[in-house]
Amino acid sequence: MNPYINFKEEVKHALQNHLPVIAFESAVITHGLPRPENFEVALSLENIAQSHQVTPATTAIIDHKIHVGLTNQQLIDISNSENTHKISHRDIPIAIKNGWKGGTTVAATLMIAKMSGIHVFATGGIGGVHRGSQFDLSADLFELSRNPVVIVCAGAKSILDLPATLEVLETYGLPIIGYQTDEFPAFYSQSSGLPVNDTVDTPEEIAALYLCQKQLGIENAILVVNPVPENDAIPYQEMEEYIHVALIKAEKYNIHGPAITPFLLSEVASLSLGKTLKANLALLRNNAELASKIARAISVLLGTQKARMI
Repeated sequence: MNPYINFKEEVKHALQNHLPVIAFESAVITHGLPRPENFEVALSLENIAQSHQVTPATTAIIDHKIHVGLTNQQLIDISNSENTHKISHRDIPIAIKNGWKGGTTVAATLMIAKMSGIHVFATGGIGGVHRGSQFDLSADLFELSRNPVVIVCAGAKSILDLPATLEVLETYGLPIIGYQTDEFPAFYSQSSGLPVNDTVDTPEEIAALYLCQKQLGIENAILVVNPVPENDAIPYQEMEEYIHVALIKAEKYNIHGPAITPFLLSEVASLSLGKTLKANLALLRNNAELASKIARAISVLLGTQKARMI
């Protein structure tokens, strides 16, 4: 056991008994959503997993340790705290040393899922290449290339340069699997006009792909893109108009680097009169549903494989 990782008892029991577990990031709670929606959605995602008999494992850094699975009180604390850090993969040792309380990003949660033996991770959208800067790449992309986890998302955040993001994903050898879609979703929008590598119709197909990749010893993630539900989606061109206005404002105030993503997300939420927040909450729940089904399907397949070896 790693002395820097603390497993919630339910998560430890599930992992030890090869039961399905699903990882959730916590940066969306600490930095991605306003209060009180952040706590409400965190709880609802865990409830969705449990409704499918899957153990939720929300990750965070608390009291010098990586926590894999949070208590309700810990969820409340990180949802309401004014002094939380946004922790990516590079920050994990620093956060542990300094005793930071923080939410884990996609990049950090991918690492933690791999270290913990969790096969499936559900999030909203991955990071990518920022518009106007080919050198401003999210750490998510690199971590996707070296952590063999199924990650379910609604594509990359639409404030990013999506064609450039897909080019980087191709360079890193990431398979992009469309769930019941042949187009890469644009987070708030169902499609971007960009293709995926393959389309699947069932969670069982994704589980079979994961098992095949595992047996081949391939170490990158499988990126499953799951479009936002139709009733909550925002048309692509409408989103582009919001993003254009937000980018002009960011340039005016010289906002760059780590501050740009939360700024743009806040701006488009305001410009869309809350439609982006509604879409964000819907896609998070939709991804949790699919990820839970995939986790169960993988658990069944791995159990069948183990039985054949006996």
